[in-house]
Amino acid sequence: MALIYQSGKLNTTALSVPDVYIQISQPQDLITGGNSSKLGIVGTAGWGPVGHPVVLGSNADYLAAFGSKQNVVTDVGVALNVAAMQGATSFCAVRVTDGTDTVASVMADDVNIQAKWTGTEGNNIQLIVEQTMTGYDLVVSHLVLGSMVYSGKTWEDIQQAVQQDLSALITINLLETVPSLATGQWILSGGKDGGRPSTRQFLGSDGPQMTGMYALKGQGCSVAFLHGLTDSLSYADQAAFGQNENIYMIASGPSADTVSHAVSAKMALGLSSTALKLMFGDWVWYNDSDFGVILLSPQAFVGGLLATLSPEQSSLNKPLSGIIGTQKAGLSGSTSVYSSAELSALFTSGMDVICNPAPGGSYWAVRCGHNTSDNSVVNGDNYTKMTNYLAVSLASGMGVYVGHVINDTLFADIRSTLLGFLSALLSQGVLGIENNSLPYSVVCDASNNPQSRTALGYVQADVAVRYQGINEKFVINLQGGSSVRVFTSKGNI
Repeated sequence: MALIYQSGKLNTTALSVPDVYIQISQPQDLITGGNSSKLGIVGTAGWGPVGHPVVLGSNADYLAAFGSKQNVVTDVGVALNVAAMQGATSFCAVRVTDGTDTVASVMADDVNIQAKWTGTEGNNIQLIVEQTMTGYDLVVSHLVLGSMVYSGKTWEDIQQAVQQDLSALITINLLETVPSLATGQWILSGGKDGGRPSTRQFLGSDGPQMTGMYALKGQGCSVAFLHGLTDSLSYADQAAFGQNENIYMIASGPSADTVSHAVSAKMALGLSSTALKLMFGDWVWYNDSDFGVILLSPQAFVGGLLATLSPEQSSLNKPLSGIIGTQKAGLSGSTSVYSSAELSALFTSGMDVICNPAPGGSYWAVRCGHNTSDNSVVNGDNYTKMTNYLAVSLASGMGVYVGHVINDTLFADIRSTLLGFLSALLSQGVLGIENNSLPYSVVCDASNNPQSRTALGYVQADVAVRYQGINEKFVINLQGGSSVRVFTSKGNI
């Protein structure tokens, strides 16, 4: 009878019994591309956990987790709405506060009932105790957050039922003397959002309990921003975080900034980073579905767009949705536009801007598509996103080879996996052929893995990838006149 083994489980040099031995080999390991579409948003809200990342997929998910939008420039809900209009569908939100936020509460028959989270949204939670055939029901309802019903014969029963519900809107705190359940109706009050968080509260802490920006660690975000934060002293921290976490951070200058002030402030910082995109402080007029025309930082528009685009793409000249004007241009119909000198000053200093018209016509778009790096070879959006995408993909897909025996078979398997991944990117248009040459190479063999290194447990794969360039300066040479001689061929007509 044939004996069947998984590959690597049979010592083929020690067989002594004549028989058929079958080794099952696993399919070739493949690399699944990393997520390049999740958008991280750090900002304020009227409900929800503070300092904890919450994964969301839609506006409806946001309402369930953080309550209604708020008409403030730091609100996560408004930012998520704007980003979703650009096509973003995957989010990770972190709520921050200034520490003065309070929880809504009420005394119901000497029972202290509090909202689960701080914020003004808790003030709209209603409680009704109704008698049933077997005891009582506590009905907890909120117009946005939903309704729950908890049954029991005593307040202790109700408390236990609430504690077991992870999505409960309230907490029940019983005093030493617990009253009997009785019918009644109450509404929570006293919940406050607090003031605008400071820069330090937006950035948060990178300790065991990560908060603020640092709560986005390990969440798989490819793009992120701290909504409404314009403190230039935070840019370096944002850039360092983005560099360490492979996240493209989108920052913004202060509202109603001037070009001269923005350029001098940026140059004084000495900031040059591929991990940070800095938008000029020309804020955007947006027609919100709840609040009407409001003024917003450009971060949500740019962040939503970049999260939607494939990693090889630039934000340059891509139409943006929902914009009805900017501070410089005014509302729709204004003729105030940026001069070439103003745009040149912004771009050469490492800033970008939203304006209208765009190179492609009369629509709102990002005008440059650059990060803050002063190195022209790596200052494109596409460089940052492609580099992060490749790094995350390789980090998550190549770990399967750790622990394998180092030999020519391992080298071949590593090359095969890497080449297969890069070939797939080529077929999908993420990479492109130029001058009939492949845009990538992989070396993993004895030439870069000498025995002196492999004996110590090292294996090295050298991967080179040529990105596709972005057409930023399109030059058309036109020669016209009655004396121009025109030579044509069938291929040029």
